[in-house]
Amino acid sequence: MSNINEDVGKVLGQYSKDIHKEIGNTLSNIGPEDLREASIYLTEAGGKMLRPALTVLICEAVGGTFSSCIKAAAAIELIHTFSLIHDDIMDKDDMRRGKPSVHKVWGEPVAILAGDTLFSKAYELVINSKNEIDSSNPEECLNRVNRTLSTVADACVKICEGQAQDMGFEGNFDVSEEEYMEMIFKKTAALIAAATESGAIMGGANEKIVSDMYDYGKLIGLAFQIQDDYLDLVSDEDSLGKPVGSDIAEGKMTIIVVNALNRANPEDKKRILEILRMGNESGNCDQVYVDEAISLFEKYGSIQYAQNIALANVKKAKQLLEILPESEAKHTLSLVADFVLYRQN
Repeated sequence: MSNINEDVGKVLGQYSKDIHKEIGNTLSNIGPEDLREASIYLTEAGGKMLRPALTVLICEAVGGTFSSCIKAAAAIELIHTFSLIHDDIMDKDDMRRGKPSVHKVWGEPVAILAGDTLFSKAYELVINSKNEIDSSNPEECLNRVNRTLSTVADACVKICEGQAQDMGFEGNFDVSEEEYMEMIFKKTAALIAAATESGAIMGGANEKIVSDMYDYGKLIGLAFQIQDDYLDLVSDEDSLGKPVGSDIAEGKMTIIVVNALNRANPEDKKRILEILRMGNESGNCDQVYVDEAISLFEKYGSIQYAQNIALANVKKAKQLLEILPESEAKHTLSLVADFVLYRQN
């Protein structure tokens, strides 16, 4: 497990320098100064850079060049950052990546504008990538740019829909597994799928490969969020950077909660709901109640159920890579799929 984390970490680090440089260049001319600083702030605060790295890896795996996709990769990261800034405002989260959230430093109006700026700059980056695509056919270059723009736009709509669904789940404990999976697809997996699809498009892949690479991104994106649900209950506070069971303490719906409520007998279901309502109303119920809920989840096998779904998704994602020719990029994409499961935070 540690080797996978180390190997993937090296790859993400390898690409992050160039992606940061591309982002820095496109944000350098924003004014006034406070808007520029607020826009740049989170892009320099760390983060795995998983999404843009996937764009580059897919592009290279289908035979494309790094220069063809670097702007699209940077655009994907700007979309992700814009969504984080707006999420923090809506969720009233004061910290992000170990630093005060953008709205805590510059206030909500500037934070909203910073998010909007990143959103707009992402589209500018994709449009400007037409000059970098490795093709002598102008029509083909324009087609790739337009398809990538459509992919990014679709992901942005889905992110908004997913956030709205997630907000609608607050205090609603009658959520089906299908509804929950749709929400996490839109809120988390859609942008990862857009990252992988964009890489395939910019690399000039055929329709079958583009479709399969979208599905690869979707599957590991779903596994990524489900693994978050799982780690919240089985990891440790140092690795998570927050107390174990914080989702329960806040009364949040997860795939584990949904499954337990479906499987529990009436008495246990009533108790799980009581604990969730305590968390929802207080924002942080006592650890003794969190531990009680975890015991009930274990009783019904719901924690393992979530892990099994993540495992199955990663297995399917790796199978989709078989369509690609052998390359270092393909091998790394397989490692990234495993990394989604074996990461500790």
